[in-house]
Amino acid sequence: MWLSVRFSMVNMLKWVLDLGLAVLLSGLEVAALVAFWFVEGMKKWAAKGGPVPGETRRLFLVLSVGSTSSALISYGFSWADLPAACASQAVLAALFALLLILGAGTECGKRISRYRLRRRLRRQRRRWHDSQREGSGHASAPVRRCWRRW
Repeated sequence: MWLSVRFSMVNMLKWVLDLGLAVLLSGLEVAALVAFWFVEGMKKWAAKGGPVPGETRRLFLVLSVGSTSSALISYGFSWADLPAACASQAVLAALFALLLILGAGTECGKRISRYRLRRRLRRQRRRWHDSQREGSGHASAPVRRCWRRW
């Protein structure tokens, strides 16, 4: 009887530790991410909404390190037989990875649209310059073409 009570107390302490670690680590990681976004927002505010150098790199670094560390912590909790903490860290790793993928997709979309806009503007500028060269000189373009026929 005494052995079963002791086993049940140990089992209950293990579950308390498991749930406590799950809540504590998840809360700390989310709080760190919110603090990071707050600091980045303050940098953006200080720049009056202008570009902040290295903003995208820092975001990708934080999300990739957060995702990787959560996955590794989850793996460690699975070895320590703490299922709730393992599951919470796995969910956080998946969410960080999803945020990373969404952020990278948005950034790639912005870069592609910016590249296409610049390419279109260069092409228009080149066409305009070519049309100005054809019309330059003493005579207009149609008169010069007529002169070449003779």
